[in-house]
Amino acid sequence: MAGIEIHAIARGVRISPQKVRLVLDTVRGKPVDEALAILRFLPQRAARPIAKVVQSATANAENNFNLDPRDLVLSRATADEAPRLKRYRPRARGRINKIIKRSSHITVAVSERPRPAPRRPASGPAAGAQKAKGA
Repeated sequence: MAGIEIHAIARGVRISPQKVRLVLDTVRGKPVDEALAILRFLPQRAARPIAKVVQSATANAENNFNLDPRDLVLSRATADEAPRLKRYRPRARGRINKIIKRSSHITVAVSERPRPAPRRPASGPAAGAQKAKGA
């Protein structure tokens, strides 16, 4: 099952994508348990919804694909723009200012940590020279 990505999405999170991306950049590429530990102690408000999405993606991998959660890595994490809420604020002389409240779609994908290939003992004429040199 090498190369498979399992993902989870949180839609319409009421935090701007720019702020969510700052937090995602700190945990992208890290093992899941390490990423959750980092998110637990970050002061940013976006850390909590991101942690929930990471836990959801991990649960999807565990329940749907029988993967061990200790072997999972955050392979992809993105924050895309969701529909914006448009509000208006009254100003002086009968004018208005537009206020745009941004929200995000948070996508997290986890995949299995690549396992190192088993090392084969060296063979051939060079291997004999190395053994003799080491002895």
